[in-house]
Amino acid sequence: MQSLRCFGVGDGTASAGRNHSAYLYSFGGVSVLVDCGEPISRSFKASGLSYDLIDHVFVSHMHADHVGGLFMLLQGFWLEQRKKELHLHLPAASIQPLRQMLQAAFLFDELLPFRLSFSPLANAEPVVAQTVRVTPFFTTHLQTLRKTFQAKYPGDYAAYCFLLEAEGRRIGHSADLGSPRDLEPLLAQPLDLLVCEIAHFQPEELFGYLRGREIKHIAFTHVARYYWERLEETRRLATRLLPSTKFSFPQDDDILQLEPQPHAV
Repeated sequence: MQSLRCFGVGDGTASAGRNHSAYLYSFGGVSVLVDCGEPISRSFKASGLSYDLIDHVFVSHMHADHVGGLFMLLQGFWLEQRKKELHLHLPAASIQPLRQMLQAAFLFDELLPFRLSFSPLANAEPVVAQTVRVTPFFTTHLQTLRKTFQAKYPGDYAAYCFLLEAEGRRIGHSADLGSPRDLEPLLAQPLDLLVCEIAHFQPEELFGYLRGREIKHIAFTHVARYYWERLEETRRLATRLLPSTKFSFPQDDDILQLEPQPHAV
């Protein structure tokens, strides 16, 4: 079975009704978690899923709503005695600081009953996990911050979207974007599913950009609070501007089953 479990669909604002970004993609025997917004540890425990299920974790960028739950997730894996190696993929400049933070939180390698490996993401360089191929692509999400603060706070200010390919299916995952045009590498070929945020630009701009694209299903997530509170109005706008496209607005814990017939490759 191939599916997407939405552990958190909220935007970056505090919310009593939505968790922060965390998405579990399952492709038969391989499971990939994209982003670790809090409270992923609590949500994962409540799901009843095996603590050895997740093979790879991809962190799109280091904003707290995408990485804030990682420490408790790792602590949960430790205390629940996970055994299988965990592969953690994240922006290159974040690896050393994260290692130091894990040590400061007393999550030492020697305590973990599983091997934790760190790999830097690189633009357009795929990660192959058995039958799954995950390719990160740069987005411009953090470039305004980079221009403003890089001289004082050096770093690569990297943010990524992802193309997931498995068994002929092509899935795009936007994470956070600077512009809808950041999606272009994901849309170079038809998609079976696009998981796309609506928090950093007007819905009209995104819907217009996606109109007429070859996408079987668009799941709009990370919806800005203003538009989430007016969800029916946002839905009507999507219906008007995307008249021939199947779309949805998932909520926390929703499970999307992937289409049974993939695009021809």
